[in-house]
Amino acid sequence: MTVIKNLQAELSRFRLRLVAAAVFVLFCFGLLVARLVYLQITQHDSLLERAETNRVTVLPIVPNRGLIVDRNGIVLASNYSAYTLEITPSKVPDLEATIDVLSAVIDIQPRDRRRFKRLMEESKNFESLPIRTKLTDTEVARFAAQRFRFPGVDIKARLFRNYPLGDVGAHLLGYIGRINQVEKKAMEDWSEEDIANYRGTEYIGKLGLEQAYERELHGQTGFEEMETSAGGRAVRRLRNRPPTPGNTLHLSIDIKLQALVERLYGDRRGALVAMDPRNGEVLAFVSKPTFDPNLFVDGIDADSWKELNEDIDKPLLNRALRGTYPPGSTFKPYMAMAALNTGKRAANVVVQDNLTYSFGGRTFGSATGDRAGPKDMRLAIVTSSNVYFYSLANEMGVDMIHDQLEPFGFGRKTEIDLLGEVTGILPSTEWKRRAYKRPEQQKWYAGETISLGIGQGYNNFTMLQLATAMSTLASGGERYRPRLVREIEDVVKHVQRRTASDALSPLALRKADVDVIRNAMHDVTMEGTSRMVFAGAQYQSAGKTGTAQAVGLRAGQTYSSIKADERKRDHSLYISFAPYQAPTIALALIVENAGFGSESAAPIARRVFDYVLTGTYPSEEDIAKVRVGQVGAPIGTPRRVEDIPLPGAAASAPDASASAASAPVAASGPAGPTPRPAAPASAVPAAIPGSAAERRLAPVAPRPNPGASR
Repeated sequence: MTVIKNLQAELSRFRLRLVAAAVFVLFCFGLLVARLVYLQITQHDSLLERAETNRVTVLPIVPNRGLIVDRNGIVLASNYSAYTLEITPSKVPDLEATIDVLSAVIDIQPRDRRRFKRLMEESKNFESLPIRTKLTDTEVARFAAQRFRFPGVDIKARLFRNYPLGDVGAHLLGYIGRINQVEKKAMEDWSEEDIANYRGTEYIGKLGLEQAYERELHGQTGFEEMETSAGGRAVRRLRNRPPTPGNTLHLSIDIKLQALVERLYGDRRGALVAMDPRNGEVLAFVSKPTFDPNLFVDGIDADSWKELNEDIDKPLLNRALRGTYPPGSTFKPYMAMAALNTGKRAANVVVQDNLTYSFGGRTFGSATGDRAGPKDMRLAIVTSSNVYFYSLANEMGVDMIHDQLEPFGFGRKTEIDLLGEVTGILPSTEWKRRAYKRPEQQKWYAGETISLGIGQGYNNFTMLQLATAMSTLASGGERYRPRLVREIEDVVKHVQRRTASDALSPLALRKADVDVIRNAMHDVTMEGTSRMVFAGAQYQSAGKTGTAQAVGLRAGQTYSSIKADERKRDHSLYISFAPYQAPTIALALIVENAGFGSESAAPIARRVFDYVLTGTYPSEEDIAKVRVGQVGAPIGTPRRVEDIPLPGAAASAPDASASAASAPVAASGPAGPTPRPAAPASAVPAAIPGSAAERRLAPVAPRPNPGASR
């Protein structure tokens, strides 16, 4: 049977299918065109950026950190390069097993493991972390030959900070350390420009000048654009911008003087601040005991940290900046100045000193060895009469004392170019209301005023505050903010920017009144408590000794009963300026628990003045005696300052083969104090909060009962 096909119908169906297929093809082609338009036009810029990102890798280049040099160009902080062995935890499958195998190739000590573990806790797992630093050339070659065995492990060349003089000046220099999570959190509040400048930076200033001048020392981060293959291999360098090294800090500190003072303290605790009253430049800034900042550069090990942190002498505490102490009799010249300024007591008014003063049924005594008799203001300062100043404090009252002495810098920050300064305590009725919670504690009692007159009671100040006050009195009321950095040098442009101390409004002190106090302090060195110390000096000076109670005495307790405990003995203080007629240096110092100010503190001041004013350095025999408080005036044959090498001057970077990353710096000025700058200015860059160790408050001595004070 023959089937007759309907060709027309089949042809129609074929054409319909053909049209449908064509439409489908055109539709698909339209989708491709639309997608192409979307990708090539609408998303062009975004995709181009992503493609370039995949093709181009931008690598930050960390700049060399700026140098820190003293006033004579001696390098105090520099850089050196060394190799580090680093692990990226995210790229290592079994971290512990890898380290175990790695330790057979490179010497890895338990302390290295503990430090690495701590760094892991503070960092992200995709960051490269050092497990060994300062590798020798032999260790580098040994690892390079077996590198294929350790994916995620690499050797990198890094710059390390070096403090050539070790522990000399450690508290003023500070140190750098790896950026921790707290600091990274603080960086989130920085501007985009500042954040970009710290890309690739792993270390930052933690304390001292390293912290306060972080932005100046860091420099400008550079970058390098590298074209990479799909596998991440560098193909070629497209462009680069070299980093700009950090600026050089030129300090006002004379580091040889600093080292001498630290030697004179020996194993004793204390602080000294010496400054130029003509411009506020700090010549020495000593806190003892000290520490080696090199320990912190690549991460301090747990044992060393525990030793420093738990040391009863608190070597991490910056006593010059954060240690507060009762000033003792060094407070008396300022009490006398306040009396003259307010008219409360004239210089020729005589007070009968019978060695005791009664008030409110209580008797306040005098120091052992005090002489009874009538005393005017000059003789009261020379003999350090307690009774004279007990009665003066009672006449003035706590609020008048506060208002008159605060302008000298007591009880407030001096605004030195360091972070972490404390205010100390200059009491007032308002201060006590704020300091205590219970109503009965908030009330000021008249009997509490008596002991303020001799620098006891609630009075607690830093040596920086005492030195600043001494500078103000020595200059007749001229005031400056103390400064450690005198110039900042741009090492690229070779331009130095002066950062001299800001001149504050002078105090309205009458010259005749100032002369009364200055003359009395001069007589202290001629016929008073420090006369034996300054015997034979080639210059004239003025000063005041102080002996401050470290602990309060309970009812019925005598000083001799607690004297056996060395840490409960009185503190030894001295404030002074020289030369007497035209002062170029003023200082304040304390030797903790060392007894009378004339026995321990004043001899150190004498050696400082000899160094600055006569260019002489004490003999080794003399230094040994001063360290234990057994000498007054210098003994032995003094030496010339220029003939004495710096302690540790031959020290260099820990690895002698490491290349230095800094050049010598030319001398910046004479060893002695310099004239007042013509245009005072201030430049204190922002910085990151300090470490937990430095944030501890100084151990403030308990408020003692009013008692003897020399």
